[in-house]
Amino acid sequence: MPSDLRTDAYIAKSADFAKPILQHLRRLVHKACPEVEETFKWSFPCFMHKGMLCSMAAFKQHCSFGFWKSELVLGTDAARSQEAMGHFGRITSLADLPRDEVLLGYIKKAVQLNEAGTKLPRKKITPKAERVVTVPPAFKAALKVNKKAHAAFAGFSYSHKKEYIEWITEAKRDETRKKRLATAVEWIANGKSRNWKYERC
Repeated sequence: MPSDLRTDAYIAKSADFAKPILQHLRRLVHKACPEVEETFKWSFPCFMHKGMLCSMAAFKQHCSFGFWKSELVLGTDAARSQEAMGHFGRITSLADLPRDEVLLGYIKKAVQLNEAGTKLPRKKITPKAERVVTVPPAFKAALKVNKKAHAAFAGFSYSHKKEYIEWITEAKRDETRKKRLATAVEWIANGKSRNWKYERC
């Protein structure tokens, strides 16, 4: 089994519950693809064969395992449903994994896709002109009161508008939301983006 010493060290440093999970996943990948190459990307162990195949990771309370071409391996809906935590949810024990036969099938499919040179379908990018932000009523009303802020906000890019809207709507307390709203209007009136403090002059 050609292995990467960084993967050995990663598994050794992982929590006790994670070690058997990572070792098992590693064995399955090598069983499905004896020619697989191990590497290390984004601080996680990854597996390569004519391109990226899959990766695994260990966190404080769970592990994750995912495929590079997940939509082609698992199907669009299945891949998207678990994307935030890998493609098999929060793995806390070997019992959380699919049967070995199922996982081996997925890995072999990923191998076949790479060997065939199959590319991931390009994601449809919404043209900038079509991207519209939904401004909360309270924010919209506050902007209308301050004509300077209203004009500046209208000229902001999509990303700048979105940053302000998310900052205000993410506030859990009404008091915090009102405070952020007032601050936002003041900054916008001066032509400042949400993260103006961190921007280089």
